[in-house]
Amino acid sequence: MRRSRYDALPTEQPNPRSRRLDTLSPRQLVLLMTREDRRVVGAVGRVGREIARAVSLVVGSLKSGGRLFFVGAGTSGRLGVMEAAECSPTFNTPPSLVQAIMAGGRGSVFRSREGAEDRAGEARRAVAGRVRSGDVVVGIAASGVTPFVRAALAEARRRRCRAILVAMNAGSPLGRLADVVIAPRVGPEVLTGSTRLKAGTATKMILNSLTTATFVRLGKTYGNWMVDLQPRSRKLRARAERLVQILGNVPRARARRYLSAAGGRPKVAIVMARRNLSARAASRLLREAGGSLRRCLDS
Repeated sequence: MRRSRYDALPTEQPNPRSRRLDTLSPRQLVLLMTREDRRVVGAVGRVGREIARAVSLVVGSLKSGGRLFFVGAGTSGRLGVMEAAECSPTFNTPPSLVQAIMAGGRGSVFRSREGAEDRAGEARRAVAGRVRSGDVVVGIAASGVTPFVRAALAEARRRRCRAILVAMNAGSPLGRLADVVIAPRVGPEVLTGSTRLKAGTATKMILNSLTTATFVRLGKTYGNWMVDLQPRSRKLRARAERLVQILGNVPRARARRYLSAAGGRPKVAIVMARRNLSARAASRLLREAGGSLRRCLDS
């Protein structure tokens, strides 16, 4: 790719509102950055339809036994790693269900390896070794031209996977490889080319919406309660007890006993409390309801 094409990328354009960035006071710097971040919220909101399409695609895949992969380099890759890592403790999913493929491997999560984004062969091998037909691959590339992501999406399509592109470049050529393109127009960065800023914020918002909406649709919540959490710390054990107390309509002491009998599983304990069942019977009822507490309690 010729240099002139890189120069024309939306992520490489200077921001006229920050042209005197190095002359601003700390207060002025903070105000400028927060004003620019407000533009991100609006931009992501304007691609809500595309995010919703991506959610439906991922839900369909996971219901059919597929998995979700985030692929990226640099900041984009790290955001994918973080999103994948958060799904298991939040929604009690197996670690294999949501995974991340990072350019440069695990070491690049902690130390920048900028050249890794150009390693198309590495991306093809990573996807070929881990992804199978029916999975969904989300390519994250702020610039919209990252060779690592391009190769990953191409290999994913070759393996009959569904593909989603998250980019800050509506004209990205990678869009031809994706079933859904999510490309908010966030505008140029406060610090020219530093896509860990507005582009990173937009990406985090999109990935948060994608995974949260997906697992809500898959019955991993009850209302706005995180009922599939894993109570492995004092804070989370206390939260689990409150869940059983509130949703099970029982005193705190009884909620604690139900939770203990349920092996620390809040959903099972809630069903035990509401339906006056044993842990085994409550577990069976949940399985029959596809793991959905809503269907279990409202039936």
